[in-house]
Amino acid sequence: MSKKFAKNILCIGAGYVGGPTMAMIAAKCPQYKVTVVDINREKIKAWETDKLPIYEPGLLDVVKIARGRNLFFSTEIEAGIRESDIIFVSVNTPTKTFGEGAGKSADLQYWEKTARDILKTAESDKIIVEKSTLPVRTASAMERILNSNDKGITFDVVSNPEFLAEGTAVIDLEYPDRVLIGSRETERGRRARQEIVDIFANWVPSDKIITSNIWSSELSKLVSNAFLAQRVSSINSISALCEKTEADVQEVARAVGFDTRIGGKFLQASVGFGGSCFKKDILNLVYISESFGLNEVAEYWENVVRINEYQEKRFVKKIIQTLFNTIANKRIALFGFAFKANTGDTRESPAIYITKQLLEEHAHVVITDPKALDNARIDLTGAEGTLEYEDDPYKAAKDAHAVAVLTEWDLYRTLDYNRIFESMEKPAFIFDGRNILNHKKLYDIGFNVYPIGKPELTRI
Repeated sequence: MSKKFAKNILCIGAGYVGGPTMAMIAAKCPQYKVTVVDINREKIKAWETDKLPIYEPGLLDVVKIARGRNLFFSTEIEAGIRESDIIFVSVNTPTKTFGEGAGKSADLQYWEKTARDILKTAESDKIIVEKSTLPVRTASAMERILNSNDKGITFDVVSNPEFLAEGTAVIDLEYPDRVLIGSRETERGRRARQEIVDIFANWVPSDKIITSNIWSSELSKLVSNAFLAQRVSSINSISALCEKTEADVQEVARAVGFDTRIGGKFLQASVGFGGSCFKKDILNLVYISESFGLNEVAEYWENVVRINEYQEKRFVKKIIQTLFNTIANKRIALFGFAFKANTGDTRESPAIYITKQLLEEHAHVVITDPKALDNARIDLTGAEGTLEYEDDPYKAAKDAHAVAVLTEWDLYRTLDYNRIFESMEKPAFIFDGRNILNHKKLYDIGFNVYPIGKPELTRI
C-alpha cells in the first residue's frame, strides 16, 4: 500500500532553482510528496544519479536524504499537475531577444505555456507558486489565464521569489536570510499564502518568513539583485580610478565597508559580475521603468549594466596593451570560466566576452576550469579562432605568454606558481581579474602582475 502524504507538491522546472529548492523542502518535510518535472529527459535522469545536472556544494547529500522517500523526478508533467495540491513554477524567463522590449524585458513564453498546461490538465483547485523571476504584476496575467477555465476550478497565485546565491545555494536554503511570500490581500489569498508559509516553517524561524502583497514580492526580487549588482559596479568603477591614482581598491573598499551604514559585502572589485540574474533582472527593471515613463529611473539602473560591460572591455584592453599591443598567435591561459567559484554555471560570465574578444585579436586561448568546461564549450560554440579546453591548469599555462584569473576558485590560490612561471614564455604576465593571488609573491617569482584596482608590479 502506497504511503499517504499530507500534501503533493509539484515543481515544474528542474534547473538551478527548482531542483535544489525542492530537494531541501523534501528533506525537511517528509510528510509532503515532492515531485520535480521537466521536459528535459537527460536532466531528469541525472537528478536520479550521483552525478547531478548542476554542481552545488552539499546538494547531493540533501538529495540523497529524500530521493525515493518523498522526492521524485519525472518527465510526466501532466500526471504531476493532476496529482498536485501546490505547484511551484520554476521555468526559464530569459531576456527577450526579439520584438517589443528585446534586450530588456523578460521572455515569458515558457512561463505562459506552463500556465496553459496547468489550465488544460488540472482537475482540482490548486495553489500556484511563482518561483521564476518575473516582472511586476505577472501574477495578474497568470490569474487571468488560469481562472478563465469553465471547469469550476479555482487557482490561487502566490509569489515566492528565490534569493539563492550559486555556490552557497544549499546553505542559503537551509539558513535563509529571509523567505518572502506574497499573495493577494484577500481571504483566499491569505489562506493560500499561509499554506506556503507552513511549508517553510518546518525549518525556517518565523522571524525569517516575510509576508507581503503579491506585487511587493515580485518587485522585491528584481530590486534585491539590482542593489547587489549596483554595489559591484560601484566598486568596479572606483577600481578604474584607483589604477590611475595608484590607490588600492581593496584598501578603499575596506575603509568604506567599515561604515556600518554601508558594510563590506559585495565590495570586491573584479573583472565583472555574471550569472543568470543580475543583468537580466536589472534590464527587466529598466524596461518596467521605461514602460511607466520613468526614464530617469531606467537610465540610472541601465548604467549599472554599462559599468559592468566597461569593466570587461577594460580588462581585455589592458591585456592587449600590456602584451605590446598585439596578442596575435600568443597563448593566453584563462584560469576559470564559471561566473563565480563553486558552481559550473557560466551564464553571463565575463569569461565569455573576454574569450571572444581575445579570439577576435587572434590570440591562442586556453580555458581551464574545475567544473565549467562543458558549459564553456556550449557557450563558445561557433567561436572562430584557436581555442583549447584543458582540465589541468599547469598544462594550460605551459608556453603561455599570459595567465588571466577570471574565477575565484580556491584552487588558483594554491597552485605552484614557480612551476607555472618556469613553463611560460618570458616575460611572463599574470592578470588577476579577481584579486585573489599574492601579488608580491608572484612578482618576486618573476611575473609582471596586473591586479584590478591596485598598482601594477612590473619588471619591464
